[in-house]
Amino acid sequence: MLSMSKIQNFESRSISAENFKGEKGRGGMAEHGTGEGCARDLGKSWKISPSVVINSGETFELADINGSGIIKHIWITDNCPKNRMLIIRMYWDGSDTPSVEVPLGDFFASAEYQNYAQLTSLPVCVNPKRAFNCYWDMPFYKKCRITIENLYTENVTVYYQIDYLVGEVPEGHGYFHAQFRRTNPLPYKECYTILDNIEGNGHYVGTYMFWGVNNIGWWGEGEIKFYLDGDKEYPTICGTGTEDYFCGSWNFDIGGKYQEFCTPYAGLSKVIRPDGLYSSQQRFSLYRRHICDPVYFKKDIKVTIQALGWRNGGRYLPLQDDISSVAFWYQDSICKSFPPFPSADELEIV
Repeated sequence: MLSMSKIQNFESRSISAENFKGEKGRGGMAEHGTGEGCARDLGKSWKISPSVVINSGETFELADINGSGIIKHIWITDNCPKNRMLIIRMYWDGSDTPSVEVPLGDFFASAEYQNYAQLTSLPVCVNPKRAFNCYWDMPFYKKCRITIENLYTENVTVYYQIDYLVGEVPEGHGYFHAQFRRTNPLPYKECYTILDNIEGNGHYVGTYMFWGVNNIGWWGEGEIKFYLDGDKEYPTICGTGTEDYFCGSWNFDIGGKYQEFCTPYAGLSKVIRPDGLYSSQQRFSLYRRHICDPVYFKKDIKVTIQALGWRNGGRYLPLQDDISSVAFWYQDSICKSFPPFPSADELEIV
């Protein structure tokens, strides 16, 4: 969004547990915090407050920024022992409706993040041991609010840093959105909906999918479809297969095994293989970043994908899989049409 060499009229700020409001010259001033016992021989400014504890069932405000600015980087990690129990939400310009509402791991393309897997892409990296990093530009004109909710049955410790710019954002920059969906199982002969009921002018910039297979055999023959600006029965953009959309080919198959890969724009970052006992289902973690090839829409957009395998006689088999996704896009207004967010039981990876 901003040229690296151009001198800009912005100021850098950073929010963390060491500076909750991101105030200039007020970092590391805490006298009480999760590290005060460790720093008892050192005193003030010696890592007194490196993290926060979020009580079970509570929502913690990570950021509350007034004025115009741009979120440039988010780093966050936690000690929650169960997937999908922390929910991140982002609100722009005083809206009561979140523009981002996603389980923390899914937002960083890591639904099943208790078992580490490196993920390297342009806007998102996941680094050892469980460090989530996000570089999506997130502009706002009046206000930014970011929260995290703890659905887990116990308290959770969270470390975080939100790096941002303050200053006048030029007109014409869209609001960042991220929407989570899950269907388990997918009804027979139905397409999975990644995004729907979106009206406005904007561009689609990414997809994350966590796909649990309930059949043997290959599962990714289905086509992704983008319905744009009034498309009804047939889409403007129609892919040729699931692995093709995620920039792979031929079932991701190298020597009879799925081959994980991470690139700046697309990847199969994790394959969860059966263990021969209770972990019986294969699951796949896939991402596609439309950084160089955004999908533009002027009025509306809908995105679906088919779940197709093979049955005898060389015929497609509509699958009834456990599929979840996160859609990422920018638009000129704040979307108010998110579906109801799933409960903790409905989020659980089972």
